[in-house]
Amino acid sequence: MSIRTIIADDESLMRSGLRLLLGAADDIEIIAEAAHGAEAIDLARKLSPDLILMDIRMPVMDGLEATRALMAQASHPEVLILTAFGTDDFVLQALRAGAAGYILKDTPPDELIHAVRAAANGTRAVSPGVMESLLGRSTTSATGAGSDSTTGAGSSGAGVPNGPDPLEPLTSREREIAEAVAQGMTNAQVARSLFVSTATVKTHLARIFFKLGVSTRVQLALLVNERR
Repeated sequence: MSIRTIIADDESLMRSGLRLLLGAADDIEIIAEAAHGAEAIDLARKLSPDLILMDIRMPVMDGLEATRALMAQASHPEVLILTAFGTDDFVLQALRAGAAGYILKDTPPDELIHAVRAAANGTRAVSPGVMESLLGRSTTSATGAGSDSTTGAGSSGAGVPNGPDPLEPLTSREREIAEAVAQGMTNAQVARSLFVSTATVKTHLARIFFKLGVSTRVQLALLVNERR
């Protein structure tokens, strides 16, 4: 079954190149192109795609705003951000908005195709350099919080972030699954590692998403990594 995809980018040459590249894959079908976020939203309502490959910097409505608007709908496609901008703020805004992944435009063609497949399947798809930057930022933030806490009264030890644990509502098994997802594991991989069925993993994930108020695996991964 093909991954029905809309390409949203304000550069016609980029859209044409992506159409040729992705359309060559047997399981990816380009059903439409959009020159800005508002057009992507309109096309998504009419065509019900599986995935939108979304640029960030576009006229009329940018990719971040369009992603937020799409995710606010009861039924929506996955959104994979494809952009030249790898700054942490853009990445965090996109992933927190609900994007299934964040890929840079210098990504090799085969990796881009793999990212489209992964995002359409609900699996995290983030360029390696981008993820390393995010994890480094989370680690630095946690270390900084721990350093600050050691200067105040009642400190419980260095390196421990202040504030409540965002994963506190989860059971021990749900925590295991959340940690595994944050490591980029698929449902099948989590199931094998914990000796349970894939259906059980999906059931636990639904509960985890509800308890933590997240809607995608990427948002869950960010939440887990930021608490470290």
